[in-house]
Amino acid sequence: ARTALHLAPMRAKRPLSPDAAQVRAEELCARADYSSGEIRERLIRWGIYPDEADRIVERMIDSRFIDDERFARAFARDKIEYSRWGKRKVALSLYQKRVDRDIINDVLDEIDEEKYEAVLAAVLATKRRSIEEPDTYEGRTKLFRHAVSRGFEPDLVAKIIRSSRQ
Repeated sequence: ARTALHLAPMRAKRPLSPDAAQVRAEELCARADYSSGEIRERLIRWGIYPDEADRIVERMIDSRFIDDERFARAFARDKIEYSRWGKRKVALSLYQKRVDRDIINDVLDEIDEEKYEAVLAAVLATKRRSIEEPDTYEGRTKLFRHAVSRGFEPDLVAKIIRSSRQ
């Protein structure tokens, strides 16, 4: 039993030359921000040896195609304001994208706490509308779990839930 996937002829992909891979990576970075770790992983996937991938990434950092700090700031701002993620989820995602921990910490420290708490309050208000009895123990637990699962800090979530009850 052959599927459609088996019918397509297999074509071996030729690995890119380092120069061609750098041009391709620069074109990617010209359209959107990527972390140095993401670009390094792509280069390796394209058949570039790790040592050469590191050299290409360094050249791209020197020419400002890659800037992990700029990437992390934009990523954190977008995820908090538009996707309504908490700092913990943002930090984990940046870490997975191979952004340095010091950069992650600096970027998260720069976030305006009032705006951040307003985002959390909005997340809780939206969830509150979907809970039958939000002011019961079970309702508050659902609110708490929802916000924590979105990456908000448990202490802050508890504080906002308590303050909304008064």
